[in-house]
Amino acid sequence: MRNLFFLLVMICGIASCDVRKNDKVVDDGVQQLENAKKDTTTVQLIDSVYNFGTVADGEVVTFNFRFKNSGDKPMVITNTTASCGCTVPEKPEKPIMPGETGFIKVAFNSKGKIGHNEKNITVMANTNPAFPTLVLTGDVKEVK
Repeated sequence: MRNLFFLLVMICGIASCDVRKNDKVVDDGVQQLENAKKDTTTVQLIDSVYNFGTVADGEVVTFNFRFKNSGDKPMVITNTTASCGCTVPEKPEKPIMPGETGFIKVAFNSKGKIGHNEKNITVMANTNPAFPTLVLTGDVKEVK
């Protein structure tokens, strides 16, 4: 009796699996990727590298990297990251419309970063080709 019950549960479990649901999930993912490709735009960097020169240890350097939406679709920046926790990028919250200029504000805390520094900022956006890496560079001198 126990074996019969177990067999019945297994048959019901297998029968209830609908493989077509998995196909739909894959199809939806492909459709989303195709839609994302259709909604891409292009970017023109106005500032791609900023050299802040030499600063004293502990100073905070801020800079606004400028870029222009040179395409014909709104540009949506979904994420910005930096190569180090001492550098914090801030992305625009609203889409950048075609022809408009946008800014990515970056703050670099030089505390404990004595010597030459080069920080990379990665931007994720609906651009094709991909949004180029932004670079913040300069030297930090020890405070005496």
